[in-house]
Amino acid sequence: MASVASPVIFKEFCPLYYLLNAIPTKIQKGFRSVVVYLTALDTNGDYIAVGSSIGMLYLYCRQLNQMKKYNFEGKCESITFVKLLSCFDDLVAVGTASGRVAVFQLVSSLPGRNKQLRRFDVAGIHKSSITALAWSPNGMKLFSGDDKGKIVYSALDLDQGICNSSLVLEEPSSIVQLDYNQKVLLVSTLQRTLLFYTEEKSVNQVGTQPRK
Repeated sequence: MASVASPVIFKEFCPLYYLLNAIPTKIQKGFRSVVVYLTALDTNGDYIAVGSSIGMLYLYCRQLNQMKKYNFEGKCESITFVKLLSCFDDLVAVGTASGRVAVFQLVSSLPGRNKQLRRFDVAGIHKSSITALAWSPNGMKLFSGDDKGKIVYSALDLDQGICNSSLVLEEPSSIVQLDYNQKVLLVSTLQRTLLFYTEEKSVNQVGTQPRK
């Protein structure tokens, strides 16, 4: 007997005007007008995170239909990567063009969840543009990669408000993708893909030929 095909559902895709209209197209800096470019994007069931060329993170809450803004202190520089995580607390990691990485622990109205916005900084290991970020499922580990091939591991203790970071791997070419699961970090660079076993600190290359 032939199996019955599942029904096809048609969906319409359109610009998210309610989101785009909440982000300015220009800002005023002194006597000049600066165009705002959208430079990074990540989404989950609760939030849409948009990074910008002026160093501002725009975070849209889908449940409350509200837009909130977060920025780095000091110099305004382009955000190059954002990564959301929803675990016991809602977290968003942000990387910039100069290598700054920050983690925002978001406020939640739910009982027992975080009630005060907190920020953690990955101190001064990256010196170039952040190209990839990856969370562990519980939010206690963050891996960041840059366009010079450096990969940094940050251990977060959200209860104590502590973030300890260290360089764990250095590749000869830019990092283009990171993904973490079960003590194994998947790393893709411009030249190769590898598995980095975080406990043993060993590397297993996927395939034998370098990328052209």
